[in-house]
Amino acid sequence: QVQLVESGGGLVQAGGSLRLSCAASGLTFSIYAMGWFRQAPGKEREFVAYISASGGSTYYADSVKGRFTISRDNAKNTLYLQMNSLKPEDTAVYYCAAVPSTAVVTTSTRYRHWGQGTQVTVSS
Repeated sequence: QVQLVESGGGLVQAGGSLRLSCAASGLTFSIYAMGWFRQAPGKEREFVAYISASGGSTYYADSVKGRFTISRDNAKNTLYLQMNSLKPEDTAVYYCAAVPSTAVVTTSTRYRHWGQGTQVTVSS
């Protein structure tokens, strides 16, 4: 069965950095585009970043553009999210997700497979 397992979350001070990983199994990782989403308490899940199946195309939410970088290693079946210059408003549970698409997808309902999430907390 398909498994997406996030790791790398934690507590960091504002201005700090974290690198999230998402290990995939049970699917042909290299043919799926991938995304990162986040959900803060009392808020809806929101799109953070997208990367195409090959890794050649990326897209970011305006709120993280210039601070976060999405990447992937298809040989390792792993997705990454490098988060720099973190702000308290970045505090959320972060999820990775897989979508069989060749175009940018920012809508969560279109993603087929989801991880369980990893908590990121940024203190001020």
